[in-house]
Amino acid sequence: MTLFRPALLNARYTPAMLVALALGAAVSAQRAASTPPATRDWPTYNMDVSRSGVSTQATGITAANVGSLRRRQITIDGIVDASAIYLDAVTVNGAAHDTIFVTTSYGRTMAIDAASGTTLWQHTPTGYDSWAGSRQITNSVPVADPGRQFIYAASPGGHIEKLAVSDGHSVWSTSITKLPAREKIASPLTEFRGRIIAVTAGYIGDAPPYQGHVSILDAATGAIQSTWNSLCSDRHELLDPPGCPQAQSAIWSRGGAVIDPATGNIFVVTGNGPWDGKTSWGDSVIELDPTATRMLGNWTPENNEALSRADMDLGTISTALLGGGLIVQGGKDGILRVLSERTIAGTDPHRGGELQVVPVRPGGRQRVSTAPVVMHVGAVTWLIATDTVGTSAFRLRDGKLEAAWSNTTPGTSPVVAGGLLFTYDPAGSLHVFEPETGREVATLACGRGHWNSPIVVDGRIILPEGNANTPGASVINVWDAP
Repeated sequence: MTLFRPALLNARYTPAMLVALALGAAVSAQRAASTPPATRDWPTYNMDVSRSGVSTQATGITAANVGSLRRRQITIDGIVDASAIYLDAVTVNGAAHDTIFVTTSYGRTMAIDAASGTTLWQHTPTGYDSWAGSRQITNSVPVADPGRQFIYAASPGGHIEKLAVSDGHSVWSTSITKLPAREKIASPLTEFRGRIIAVTAGYIGDAPPYQGHVSILDAATGAIQSTWNSLCSDRHELLDPPGCPQAQSAIWSRGGAVIDPATGNIFVVTGNGPWDGKTSWGDSVIELDPTATRMLGNWTPENNEALSRADMDLGTISTALLGGGLIVQGGKDGILRVLSERTIAGTDPHRGGELQVVPVRPGGRQRVSTAPVVMHVGAVTWLIATDTVGTSAFRLRDGKLEAAWSNTTPGTSPVVAGGLLFTYDPAGSLHVFEPETGREVATLACGRGHWNSPIVVDGRIILPEGNANTPGASVINVWDAP
């Protein structure tokens, strides 16, 4: 390694100064070697473990050029009723590729060259033929390992697999359910501090038996380190679903497990199911410690039983971490509830006591099945949420949400990237707004979908389309910046 340029050698430095320069250069080289290079990645659902939906990376896509972007369509064998992840310039099949990774509804995970649309590899999980064409599906999203050498993906067979980025081979495969025909992996996977966090739900129709649960896996070995069950929560093992007298309480929000990156604590929200504040936690927000072995907090609304009877799951919208000890929880009833982490802390049951209750849209209560955006602009925290009839933005002021703007554009989980807000209307259009004003910048044509949502990274907008409930092939839309 060359420590000095000739110009430095010709300058008037004392021997002591030269030694100091040499030591400084050596330290800088060591730091550079131990620090991963900056990349333009979208490694997990909604960009980060807190599911903020916000990327601060430069995208090359601006209000001035987004309306003129041309769409490419990549046809794939299967439907991606979810979102993609993206790794910039990773080595696949011996060469560097900007790579899109997706998992189809029947569990095939694909690596796709973002520039050419070529499938670089495809992994088909064991047992694929036994469920392909059936109602047994997944809407999960893979997650990348921080080292960018592996991704983790789910299958309808109830397994989580570690796949090599280089060629798609399986490093390990671990089942997180004893009854995959009833327990569905619907939510994205999460990687945090060497652990994989996965959650389970039920299939359409809520056919028992199943119990929503959180499983923590060792990322290196695939071993299950712990399981927290939302029903029969006093049992800390992977349940045989018929062996628990209670059923349902699915964990199926689009964000799945939401992680506080400062503490590692895990937030999950459950759907319809029994609640007793002891071992049954249907329609509840739950805070777990980073190992999912200890409950740190819990909360359910006063109308818990009414929500369950009316099929109005609390657990359709991911928990939003606003900061400052405040969280927001919504649900099918279209209501946002501001909660204090301090007042829901502990294992004693907490029912009601919200700091604020506000509809997602003024004058209405529409179904919400998304992960909201949490955006920090200077000292101001924003929350942007979508439902079946519109998109709304709120500012956090004095611990309460204050309506900022609202429109009639429905959407799946929105994202903010490059200073723009992207909202996919599953009726067949991608809308681009200024996030602080709500002014529409552009509308991009695309096909119909369901739970699909966009990512915006490295000069590209990437959006799968298609509905897992409608069989057939699908496409991945890619819009490229100039």
